Amino acid sequence: MRRQPIDISIPDLSGKRALVTGASDGMGLGIATRLAAAGAEVIMPVRNPRKGANAIARIQAQVPNAKVALRDLDLSSLESVAALGATLREEGQPIHILIGNAGVMRPPNRQTTADGFELQFGTNYLGHFALVAHLLPLLRAGRARVTSQISVAARRGSINWDDLNWERSYHGMRAYAQSKIAFGLFGLELDRRSKAHGWGITSNLSHPGVAPTSLLAARPELGRSRDTLHVRGIRALSARGILLGTIETAKLPALMAATAPDAKAGVLYGPAGPGNLGGPPAEHQLFPPLRAMEEAPRVWEISEQLTKVSTPAT
Repeated sequence: MRRQPIDISIPDLSGKRALVTGASDGMGLGIATRLAAAGAEVIMPVRNPRKGANAIARIQAQVPNAKVALRDLDLSSLESVAALGATLREEGQPIHILIGNAGVMRPPNRQTTADGFELQFGTNYLGHFALVAHLLPLLRAGRARVTSQISVAARRGSINWDDLNWERSYHGMRAYAQSKIAFGLFGLELDRRSKAHGWGITSNLSHPGVAPTSLLAARPELGRSRDTLHVRGIRALSARGILLGTIETAKLPALMAATAPDAKAGVLYGPAGPGNLGGPPAEHQLFPPLRAMEEAPRVWEISEQLTKVSTPAT
């Protein structure tokens, strides 16, 4: 089945500084490339410098005048997150766009971060929470748009308040869903707090639908020596244009949420096709677990306690 091309226009971002996590490959690399092509200076915090250098070379091959730069970041280490925050604050340049795109998904066995948190909760959510908290002065200075990339996995599930780190009974998919629900509630609470305290930050959410990204591909460091059956099925359906998205379409909701002049605060952008699995990007209804707004401040407060990173009241 031949697909009709799907794309969006991105406004001129000259003079803007953007930061994209998870930009060294796949969807994140595509997001960084589009931002650079629109004139933004793109900061790419990466864990693997060699992989990051290859990503920059790929961007510059497509966008010869691209302004892109690497920084060191391991989201699974709060020390690394704090170091990046200190580096960027020392540089003193406002940040206008932040897209929290990096993540890990469903290690078959429970793993932990450098700080002892369940890997998905610590990397997908707590690392991003701490990063935004450390960068808050620069985000306020840039009156930034912050877009938190969640997942269709946040459509169902809940926060496992009695066992946030899944120490008693690990379930990879439920833990992944929890990390994305927490990230979504954080994004909504960030917007609420910005409005309440006059921070000038606009925060919204995006998700890529379902596409053949690297999340479920072979990742030996996660204990996954080969591609999962799930990702092989996704690739087959995507290649045939059946229901799902592609790497090219998966990046569009985040780009729309982060750059469109009329993108709204406190809402979710994702594919508009059946089941929100593929298709052109659009605003759509918050997933049910994200409508439990009484849980959003609770998520924020526990995150401050766990990361030992506090945010100002004003």
